[in-house]
Amino acid sequence: MEAAVEQWGRFEAEFSGPSGGNPFVDVELSAEFSNGQERVRAAGFYDGGGVYRVRFMPAALGEWSYVTESNVDALNGHSGSFTCEQPRADRHGSVRVRDTFHFAYADGTPYYPFGTTCYAWAHQGDALEEQTLETLETAGFNKMRMCVFPKDYIFNKNEPVYYPFERTEDGEWDFTRYDVDFFRHFERRIEQLGDLGIEADVILFHPYDRWGFATMPHERDYAYLRYVLARLSSYANVWWSMANEYDFMLRDKPMEVWDQFFDIVCSDDPYGHLRSIHNGRYDHSYDHTKEGVTHVCVQYWDVKRMRQWREQYGKPIIDDECEYEGNIKRNWGNITARELVHRFWISVCYGGYAGHGETYEHPEDVLWWSKGGALHGESAPRIAFLRRIVEEGPRGIEPLLGGFPWDRTPAGGCGDYRLIYLGEHQPRHFENGLPESGRYAVDVIDTWAMQIEELGVFEGKVELELPGRPYLALRVRPL
Repeated sequence: MEAAVEQWGRFEAEFSGPSGGNPFVDVELSAEFSNGQERVRAAGFYDGGGVYRVRFMPAALGEWSYVTESNVDALNGHSGSFTCEQPRADRHGSVRVRDTFHFAYADGTPYYPFGTTCYAWAHQGDALEEQTLETLETAGFNKMRMCVFPKDYIFNKNEPVYYPFERTEDGEWDFTRYDVDFFRHFERRIEQLGDLGIEADVILFHPYDRWGFATMPHERDYAYLRYVLARLSSYANVWWSMANEYDFMLRDKPMEVWDQFFDIVCSDDPYGHLRSIHNGRYDHSYDHTKEGVTHVCVQYWDVKRMRQWREQYGKPIIDDECEYEGNIKRNWGNITARELVHRFWISVCYGGYAGHGETYEHPEDVLWWSKGGALHGESAPRIAFLRRIVEEGPRGIEPLLGGFPWDRTPAGGCGDYRLIYLGEHQPRHFENGLPESGRYAVDVIDTWAMQIEELGVFEGKVELELPGRPYLALRVRPL
């Protein structure tokens, strides 16, 4: 019976081959997939125990066939076929850039990133990882920043359950041999995120390391990238982030190496998943205008620069680390929940997006920002509230520009639909920015209390009476 795979699902072919020597290095395997109109080449990989796999994500419905190519006779010339069927209602394919500054799934459904950061959550063992997934079921996030490599940093001193590489007989890491149990575990977590409707923003490198993974020879970096791409590219919910704080690694990986990383990801990912890179110091931001960068990942506290970044880069902007809600001693990890929500509203009304993180002290050092577990703060439900408002509106908020109040008041819209965030201002009267003509409904949104009050229906330019308290927003809907 011919196999069937849903559109944007994952087809997998398994083959038996040599296990002697070093199959990770010695054996080359790929397959060409065709539906009669297009051809896609997907790299295969060794999965231990003499087992080789090739994975493929079909984007078009109908009949597909494949033929393998290998430098090993036992793996060369295998053929097969499968049918690509209609996807389930909740499956929309991979996320792509849409309308320059925004995103949509492959089927055209709008996607608005409201993500969080849990760098090392997939390295904590089943009990804590399952708790993280339970938290995510109701938290309202639809993107997760997560590292492939384990992390060594404050509050992150425990050893991971799995390591990405095997050890030699003398206990040293063998960067030419991958631990397949590590990667099976990691990809299972990505799949579980996908089942929750969450994009996995996979961070490929980072500087917080005591194992030597951050300072591998460049040729091993490149080989590792190709192995990760072969294993994970077929997951529809994957994004690629070249690094967390890449500029803290420039001594070992100069700029041309990061450019090469982008080249490898562009060439070896046959599906064109989203690609970004994350800075540490703001003055060392990568040149996001480069062709391989699909969207801009920024780390900076001042989200009011969102309009400047849009103009500078001409791509979607996500300030994925605009500082974290918490109470640790580091300044980046001790802003209030109200301030983080404030920054989210500014980002959205200026035509961009922001990222959540939580860093509250914990007796066992289980901080959400790195290890996951449970959320303890107050910002997450209010960010989810904003997400619902954005998803109920028209496709894509563009910033309103030109003169008062837009130089001080974040506001955006689409046509006559407007979302005006008053933030720290607390006016009792408001008229600037309302439509000059036509009928429209105005709602007052309390961004902290998560309440929406219908202010009324108006026609033409009028003066509104407002409650006169901070952190309110106005929603203007044409009728």
